[in-house]
Amino acid sequence: MAAPAPIAELLASRWFTTLACTLLTLPYWMSGLAKLFDLPGALGEARHFGLEPAGLVVATTILVQVGASLLLVAGRWVWLAAGALGVFTIIATLIGHPFWTVADPVARFHDRNSFLEHIGLVGGFMLAAILAERGRAAR
Repeated sequence: MAAPAPIAELLASRWFTTLACTLLTLPYWMSGLAKLFDLPGALGEARHFGLEPAGLVVATTILVQVGASLLLVAGRWVWLAAGALGVFTIIATLIGHPFWTVADPVARFHDRNSFLEHIGLVGGFMLAAILAERGRAAR
């Protein structure tokens, strides 16, 4: 069943695509900017997770979070931006939310939910890349 005309127009509009990409990347560019403006905190977070050299990890994280988010929102190299954010998310989620190692059931429940939410974001990046490629191929 096709969407009603007003919905189809909305879904086809560039501004709606930009809004969707902005919302999808919101956690990433906000996190990247927070790290940029609080480098000591970002370095401490990297060290907390045993990620060394912390400076290189933080710099790479900021570059991926902010740079790939900007590319995705701008509709440029979407496959690369979505891929970078997807791979970053998988790695960060495995490091930051290993729910299978948590003994406390409540903490495990919360970590598992966070883990699954992050995996859902990966699916969103996959869809963004698919839709961008289909749009490019249709032109």
